[in-house]
Amino acid sequence: MADLDRVLVLAGGMSPEHEVSVSSGQRVADALRRMGLEVQVADTDVSLLPQLLGDPPPVVFPVLHGTAGEDGAIREILDLADVPYVGAAPGACRVAFDKPTASALVAASGVAVPRGIALPKQVFHDLGANAVMERIIDKLGLPLFVKPDQGGSAFGAAEAVDAQGLSSALVGCFSHADTAVIEQRVRGTEIAVGVVDLGDGPQALPAVEIVPDGGVYDYAARYTAGRTEFFCPARLEDSVARAAAEVAVTAHRTLGLRDISRTDIIVEADGTPRFLEVNVAPGLTETSTLPQAAAAAGMDFAVLCRDLAHAAAQRGR
Repeated sequence: MADLDRVLVLAGGMSPEHEVSVSSGQRVADALRRMGLEVQVADTDVSLLPQLLGDPPPVVFPVLHGTAGEDGAIREILDLADVPYVGAAPGACRVAFDKPTASALVAASGVAVPRGIALPKQVFHDLGANAVMERIIDKLGLPLFVKPDQGGSAFGAAEAVDAQGLSSALVGCFSHADTAVIEQRVRGTEIAVGVVDLGDGPQALPAVEIVPDGGVYDYAARYTAGRTEFFCPARLEDSVARAAAEVAVTAHRTLGLRDISRTDIIVEADGTPRFLEVNVAPGLTETSTLPQAAAAAGMDFAVLCRDLAHAAAQRGR
């Protein structure tokens, strides 16, 4: 690893997940410094491109969540600057970031996904919200789960147990996005499965079982210490854990991801793992699931960050 001496960590951004990104970025920077690397931390502002062109780093480690960080835009800039980086290429990011598209592609690969639809706000305006909601309930039943078609950290996501709840959930969703994903509410054990690829192909980390104290894994439950209980490895039968791992690796491969990803899954009572969504830049904070999974797999987080950076730098060469 002697040929890698410096890493630029990108953290912050302008999305609602700014604070999470800052926390993740600081943890990655600290980890890389423990490995003896020189680390710079930068945000995505007007100084970034001149910095990349004037003093190109050997590799960039993007830890940006939400729009721009995960939709491929910043990675397009990194490609324009001819700077190698950790994580998926722009096209794969765009596909994975769009939840309806990602879900359709993963379903086509044989993975179970919730039944649902995606509708823009304009449809409810033009065709009449009550009529559209009535038909949604007739077709999909209740309860439902509503979430933005893009974004993370559970912003704009809510359960709807009746027609009034669906209306409220849509209002909340449309405050974060122009298109809502409306799915049948899947009940079961909520897990997150991280995937890493250090050059030998994508490998699933142990599943992390998520048990929030209020029953909903929202923003506060994700990032407030003590609000959620985690079990890693998840309390699953071995055959179910293997099936969940296969779902995560299949999603990673199907969507053309690389280096690192995290797939969110609900394991139903019969043991069926049902894909919910995938994240190309998973949270790396103290309460995030991927570092917990890495630890359960016997990986040192600092070594993992270094190895990911090194693999990306080698790929760039």
